[in-house]
Amino acid sequence: MSLFKRKQPYIADIALLLEGTYPFIRGGVSSWVHQMISGLPEYRFALVFLGGDPSHYGKQQYTLPDNVTHLECHYLMDTQVREKPRPRDGNKRAFQSQRRLHESFKANEAVPEEVLTQVFRDLGETGGITRKDFLYSRESWQVIEDSFRAYCTEPSFVDYFWTIRTMHAPLFTLAEIAKNMPRVKMVHSISTGYAGLLGAMVSDRYRIPYLISEHGIYTKERKIDLSQAQWIDDPEDQVSAALNDQLGYIRRLWIRFFEVVGRLAYQKADSIVSLYSGNQARQHQDGASPEKTCIIPNGIDPERFREPREQRSEAIPKVLGLVGRVVPIKDIKTFIRAMRSVSEQVPEAEGWIVGPEDEDPAYVAECRNLVTSLGLEGRVKFLGFQNVSEILPQLGLMVLTSISEALPLVILEANAAGLPCLATDVGACRELIEGMSDEDRALGASGAVVPIADPEATAREAIHLLTDSEAWRAAQAAGLERVSRYYTLDSMFDQYRLLYEASLNPASGGER
Repeated sequence: MSLFKRKQPYIADIALLLEGTYPFIRGGVSSWVHQMISGLPEYRFALVFLGGDPSHYGKQQYTLPDNVTHLECHYLMDTQVREKPRPRDGNKRAFQSQRRLHESFKANEAVPEEVLTQVFRDLGETGGITRKDFLYSRESWQVIEDSFRAYCTEPSFVDYFWTIRTMHAPLFTLAEIAKNMPRVKMVHSISTGYAGLLGAMVSDRYRIPYLISEHGIYTKERKIDLSQAQWIDDPEDQVSAALNDQLGYIRRLWIRFFEVVGRLAYQKADSIVSLYSGNQARQHQDGASPEKTCIIPNGIDPERFREPREQRSEAIPKVLGLVGRVVPIKDIKTFIRAMRSVSEQVPEAEGWIVGPEDEDPAYVAECRNLVTSLGLEGRVKFLGFQNVSEILPQLGLMVLTSISEALPLVILEANAAGLPCLATDVGACRELIEGMSDEDRALGASGAVVPIADPEATAREAIHLLTDSEAWRAAQAAGLERVSRYYTLDSMFDQYRLLYEASLNPASGGER
């Protein structure tokens, strides 16, 4: 197996493997990546961007910090082989390793290390399995045919054959990227998926440390996407679907593929980071060894919110704010319905919906119609995109009615601005509001947690906090203290600095 050439200098300390995010997409994970690079200037970073189709990405959205020394971009859907196909036998030994790999997955067992190393070593290599071997060899055909006969239950062989081809073709691009990787001291993948698999390949090839960070759980997100994907043409079997309520075979095959890719990444990683305990538990469920996992929550700079905090009046504003996109996942309708009950008990109360409305115009129209039908004109206001720092001092309560979240920064920002929060019991919201440890919980709740899609519970807790000044101020104090202790950018940087140092300067010493 080829290794970094000894005379080749290190181009960076850490290679960040980025799937569909930084530096071409704004917000979310990309903002976090930019914060991390900027906040850890003592390290040099190389960026490896993986995209799907090049047409899906526009111009670069971020100016790269000075400690980024390298950027390369690869597009996994550009996998066409343009030369004329020619028959070939294929390497029987290499394809047998692939069979052993799949047998381990079907038995729900960890892949033996020697098998995994051999599979990575063979992929894309002469004497192993080249892209041409995969596409045109007799051995490849035999593996696909055997799997079809042994496991396939629904689609035709043609559908199965092309699904397997489409699914695995990008792996040869990943193998080529790994083979030509510039010399770095460790790799850090910001997801599992294709980026995670590339991390496993690079770590295995060059024997360097490998770290995974997950903001959301990649396999869970892909399962949701694939369950709804229109490009998958499942065989129509309405009777079977009605009786079994199951996804079609091809969809399940794709889902299983990403589950397997995730397990491979977890198996090769040295450390695996999640944002909160719920996602950590999901990582364990999906095959991550508990001793490898840890939690590092995202953070903010509380000083940024000193001015909004100081601008807050002594009186508690009777204004409920929902800061977020006007889209179904934020469940704006529950917020509106809750405002009906709030306004009956607190007549002067207003509900402000602060966020862009351009993503789902139909849903925006439904929400506006609901306001009208409930007689809440003038009480519920759509403010569109605003400077949140200017809005926060005017609110008496931050409300999230989302049906899905990871670790919403809006709660941390509200708490840092001296504003209690009310949120649904999703993602890390309960930990952010009630605490994540005994020491943290001893600070008290910074608001309230309510069930999903429950406008009455939402209204009840909102009324309590808005009308009980003692409870409101206790929640305010708890939120300020919690953010300052556990959710600062400096704390996040320090924890990643420890992980990086443990990988880059192991106690045993020696160059990796």
